[in-house]
Amino acid sequence: MMPASVPASTPADPRKKPMIRRRVSLIAAGMAGISLTATAAFAAPAVFQDLAAPKPGTTVSNLPAGQENPMIASGVAIGANTAIYKTSGLGPSALNTAAPAGTEQRYVDTAVFPGGVLPPGVTITEAQGINALRRIGENLAQAGLDYDDVITMRVFLQNPSGTEKADFDGWNRAYRQYFANTNLADGTAEKVPLGSAAPAEPFVVNSARPSRFALEIENLPVNGWLVEVEVDAAYPASGGR
Repeated sequence: MMPASVPASTPADPRKKPMIRRRVSLIAAGMAGISLTATAAFAAPAVFQDLAAPKPGTTVSNLPAGQENPMIASGVAIGANTAIYKTSGLGPSALNTAAPAGTEQRYVDTAVFPGGVLPPGVTITEAQGINALRRIGENLAQAGLDYDDVITMRVFLQNPSGTEKADFDGWNRAYRQYFANTNLADGTAEKVPLGSAAPAEPFVVNSARPSRFALEIENLPVNGWLVEVEVDAAYPASGGR
């Protein structure tokens, strides 16, 4: 359980041990001259064969080549008999009871931002994204899953009041606090900025890079929401992650 309040300069979050527990192969994609089609799969180099024919009970992420810290996968191969959990669309919880109901500020997580006060450079979309991703973590835990089991993600963003477009940058900063924040070459955590602060240790160290889209829409179903997220997660194969 999060503490009731923390100093504004140190956002609280349930930090996790920097373990990579997924039983998922990370495959570098995009090599020149390679085409993955049903007819060509058997002729492809071995590095691509797991994508063309993933083993039962496993998932294989297709990651861009030559990047030590890519944000998302371009696709995920799902082997036969892989158990999948799909969340509904989840948004931020109305935790900032000092703000009026139905306002954007109502959905600032006061366990992370005491009093609903956002540090310099933290946008309302970034704050709501952090809130929504914390709710995703709670939902996954109910199913015995974790952030590192997530394989796909769908994100819907609404424009903050008075702006002409959705805040994709703020959302991506929130996303990096929970996903895609390790160096693939050596497994070390990559530092992540919170607003305009200097990059620091992410809230959750996690190597998972789900396939993902983020889409700007006109209206979300709850007044004040700027972020709604759905994820699919794969149950680890028998024997551990």
